[in-house]
Amino acid sequence: MSIGELLGESDNPLNPEERQQLHELVVSTARRYLVCRRFIDLYGPLGAGVQAVPFHEFGSRTPGTLSLTGDGEDPALSPSSRSFKTLPIIYKDFLLHWRDIQAAHDHNLPLDLSAAAVAAASCAQKEDELIFYGDKGLGIPGLLTCEGRLVASLGRWDEPGGGLASVVAATERLTGEGYFAPYVLVTSPRLFALLHRVHERTGVLEFDTVRTFLGGGVFQSNLLRGDSAVLVAAGPQNLDLALALDLAVAHLGPERLNHPFRVLEVVLPRIKQPKAICTLEPGA
Repeated sequence: MSIGELLGESDNPLNPEERQQLHELVVSTARRYLVCRRFIDLYGPLGAGVQAVPFHEFGSRTPGTLSLTGDGEDPALSPSSRSFKTLPIIYKDFLLHWRDIQAAHDHNLPLDLSAAAVAAASCAQKEDELIFYGDKGLGIPGLLTCEGRLVASLGRWDEPGGGLASVVAATERLTGEGYFAPYVLVTSPRLFALLHRVHERTGVLEFDTVRTFLGGGVFQSNLLRGDSAVLVAAGPQNLDLALALDLAVAHLGPERLNHPFRVLEVVLPRIKQPKAICTLEPGA
């Protein structure tokens, strides 16, 4: 089965131009909402039919071996745990009414695709939620929930310089474990707003100082609950997002004259080295 057959193109009521507009709208909308894809590496696309991928975690690392001849024993690096995990499907359905489609075709009117944009935003938020929190029922760890991650005190972000001080302390934890810059910081919206104030007697925003210090970017997400933040040493050796099918739109077939569609993707976050992650938590 081709990808076109999978996505129901044979009985899709939209003309080629409308299908292209629909695809571009879904992708552009999702990009505006997706946060984690701004710093997480992708593994794939692997193909829509791929159902499982290897899931390896690496524990403590041994240093490289020093030798004049290169014939000394060196312990081979291998995962501390090996498994295969099924890639879940993220999806959201929406409906296009037959009269709207017919009117667009009969009178050369633009087709209102607002429902598709809302569905794309819902899928994007669900993807980030999966990456941040995982899914306990499916056995998928997230950045804020994985066992073995580092935890540092959130500190007093309400005080000038408090955000920078807590971020610096968290990077010290990561560096001490052997995970180096560039680092990426994701915060809840309130903490993100607190960073946008002038650093005392410098004329420079605290946000700019933090971003320059980390080297990998500072982002906000409304999915982070309360006052919380997470610092990540990004890189495919630490974590990635396995991708079987990227965001796509499928026609589900006519239903009572109307046309249901589905925005969907098949993805799995893979945290390979939990100690490359440091959550900043109140009272830690």
